[in-house]
Amino acid sequence: MKENQENLLPATAHQNPTPSENQLTRRRFLADASAAAVTFSVLVPKLVRGEDAPAKVKVGLIGCGGRGQGIAPMFHQHGGFQVVAVADYFEDRTKSAGQKLGVPEAKRFSGLYGYRKLLEENLDAVMIESPPYFHPEHAAAAVEAGKHVYLAKPVAVDVPGCQTIAESGRKATAKRLAFLVDFQTRAMPAFKEAARRIHAGEIGHVRTAEAAYQCSLYFADMDANFRKSAKDGAARLRAWAIDRVLSGDIITEQNIHALDVATWFLDAAPVKAVGSGGRARDFLGDCWDHFALVFTFPGEVILSFSSKQFGSYYDDIMCRVYGLGGSAEAHYSGKIWVRGREDAFEGNSSDGVAANIATFHKSITQGDWSNPTVAPSVRSNLTTILGRMAAYNKREVTWDEMIKANEKWEFDTRGMKA
Repeated sequence: MKENQENLLPATAHQNPTPSENQLTRRRFLADASAAAVTFSVLVPKLVRGEDAPAKVKVGLIGCGGRGQGIAPMFHQHGGFQVVAVADYFEDRTKSAGQKLGVPEAKRFSGLYGYRKLLEENLDAVMIESPPYFHPEHAAAAVEAGKHVYLAKPVAVDVPGCQTIAESGRKATAKRLAFLVDFQTRAMPAFKEAARRIHAGEIGHVRTAEAAYQCSLYFADMDANFRKSAKDGAARLRAWAIDRVLSGDIITEQNIHALDVATWFLDAAPVKAVGSGGRARDFLGDCWDHFALVFTFPGEVILSFSSKQFGSYYDDIMCRVYGLGGSAEAHYSGKIWVRGREDAFEGNSSDGVAANIATFHKSITQGDWSNPTVAPSVRSNLTTILGRMAAYNKREVTWDEMIKANEKWEFDTRGMKA
């Protein structure tokens, strides 16, 4: 995959507006976001705290919900990490995670700013598995504290948050820190081979593509518990996945998997989007449960996208790309294939999380601070926000318009435990 953003955007009048001090254009923003990815220098393997890498990388967990408690044991299983501290707003979650991971009570921190206490501990790295709204804040603080960052997707829920993540990635590289965004498909060999073949032109000039994230009902337990709650900030935080501000809505929090693969295979960011969506199910939260969009990419390449989160009997996360000389298809859990006029490839999905954890450890211990996952993660995150904005407004929205609007989402934490 070409990480130089100039390869993503053709030199047209539309993509090259005159930048001003107060306007961050599509080209400028993504070029800045990819700076960390294209900067690589050969360094002597070391950790921030010394010339010799320790036998175990000491890591803290920020966010002890289902995802955090699911992924932290995989760091133990890798063998190169030791989980030494945990943090979450809810004390019951830090207790549960601490007991599972063997973290003593003194190293379990709760409250909105418990993560700050965790960052003061003697640790080398952090896993950030908090609700997406907090990712920019937590990642920026971790880099400032000199910690390597393993960040869950999506990186943010709004444009300013994406800007913050891009800046944190640049700072991490400058401070010789690893910063990895955990998109599993990008770590799977079959997906990487498919992307390589598409970019090499094996299916010819790409003209159209489609992506989808179709699934059955998610988060029913969250909704049921939220209905019984006081509906305050703490209750919203427990039910974060059905809360638009905390999650980014389903297009950003979950559907990003399909759109990340689409932007990767097309090797570009969209110019504009138009579409719609809404709610079909009776959920108390304010997230939508279906989207339908058409994205236009440079060169008038068209991507159609749809998603649903209701019903049953059909679940799939997929992307198809159609070129003048062939086609490619990839499924998050299933087959990946590329068929051109002269060659063909077929593979299967694999364990991307384990691969990312191994890459994170290798980056830390071998001194690779190039951090190539940051730029494409910001790009796909902004793509979901563009689609969301177009669907909410039920009109065409351009990338430049989205960046210029710079809409920031706010979660009211007044009255919550610090």
